[in-house]
Amino acid sequence: MAQVEMVMPKMGESVMEGTVLSWLKNIGDSIEEDESILEVATDKVDTEIPSTHAGVLKEILAQEGDVIEVGKPIAIIETDGEAASTPAETPAPEEKEAVETAEKIMETASSAVASDPIPSKSGDKFFSPLVRNIAKEEGISLGELEKIDGSGQDGRVTKKDILAYVKDRQNGSSTSAPAPAASTPASRPAPQPMPVTVSGEDEIIEMDRMRKMIADRMVASKQISPHVTSFVEADVTVMVNWRNRMKNEFKERGQALTFTPIMIEAVVKAIRDYPMINVQVDGNKIVRKGEINIGMAVALPTGNLIVPVIHRADQLNLVGLTEKVNDLSRRARDNKLKPDDLQGGTYTVSNVGSFGNVMGTPIIMQPQVGILALGAIQKKPSVVETPQGDFIGIRHKMFLSHSYDHRVVDGALGGMFVRRVADYLEQFDKDRTV
Repeated sequence: MAQVEMVMPKMGESVMEGTVLSWLKNIGDSIEEDESILEVATDKVDTEIPSTHAGVLKEILAQEGDVIEVGKPIAIIETDGEAASTPAETPAPEEKEAVETAEKIMETASSAVASDPIPSKSGDKFFSPLVRNIAKEEGISLGELEKIDGSGQDGRVTKKDILAYVKDRQNGSSTSAPAPAASTPASRPAPQPMPVTVSGEDEIIEMDRMRKMIADRMVASKQISPHVTSFVEADVTVMVNWRNRMKNEFKERGQALTFTPIMIEAVVKAIRDYPMINVQVDGNKIVRKGEINIGMAVALPTGNLIVPVIHRADQLNLVGLTEKVNDLSRRARDNKLKPDDLQGGTYTVSNVGSFGNVMGTPIIMQPQVGILALGAIQKKPSVVETPQGDFIGIRHKMFLSHSYDHRVVDGALGGMFVRRVADYLEQFDKDRTV
């Protein structure tokens, strides 16, 4: 029998640590290779981590609530192999690569925030980019950070430590005065919420972790970007009829053909025509993205919302887009998404029509500058123009609602873009094959 160390895996290019939410296996349980063994939370997603080896869970090294760096051991697995476990002092090549990757990411992130008054290291204390970012958003000074008792290795201040400090400070438990924040939109003091009165018949529901994250990001987006929304109504009769005719062919291939991939394809074409929609804002600079990565909002069974990303969507045909949409939607609802599935989006679509809504005013996913809401498709009486004259016919219509960042997208560009998406949908080729 041999014992193998299982380490915290690399869960995305910008993820350097994870919080152990729960162990799905107990000490002494038999486990198969690639079987989910624990659930880990990052600042982007909650995900289940598969076992790296088959065997028996011999020892748990990271308890629930612990914040563990990428590459650090989290469990001991007893296997039937003859090779001895790799000592912690001499990491295996894949573990060493994970640690080196995390260190490189830390260095990159540190250089990106060089103007931040909080250094990565002060005295014998190291502050990760995540901790420094939270400190910056909360107006916590370097002096305050140095006074926080870190629970990490060598007294390192972890995400859990600083969030606990923020909570104590908000409750008035902290004696340190907050440092004055810089006069930027992201660091202005948040307005105080109106007091809520509670009666005996009211139910108080604690927000879960994901709902808190959504709330924070939505408020931040409205503070960062001046939102403007343009609306266009599209006649999608030809597209609807084509989809109804082709859905059985897709079903035979093992895929459900919904309207979402067809509409994403139209969005991608419109982005090619108007590349200044596919941009991000970096201070006084506009970064035009080379890739077209489409985020798609997915409603979860819990009522929360998550936005997985179709990377390089412009390189996929309709069949490929359909497979991606179905795969990401399924894994999102099964809590099987990986952090990389949620990163790198350059433009987002939200299908509000799936809830019976005809239009909406969606909030932009930062740092993107645009998001498109797809309304419900409805049959409506409409004027149909023909060479023989106009007549009233029954047509399939839908509204497209385009919210955009008015700092860099003017009304003309925002309006022309959504109009172009509608044009591609209206001009859908009824004789198209796949």
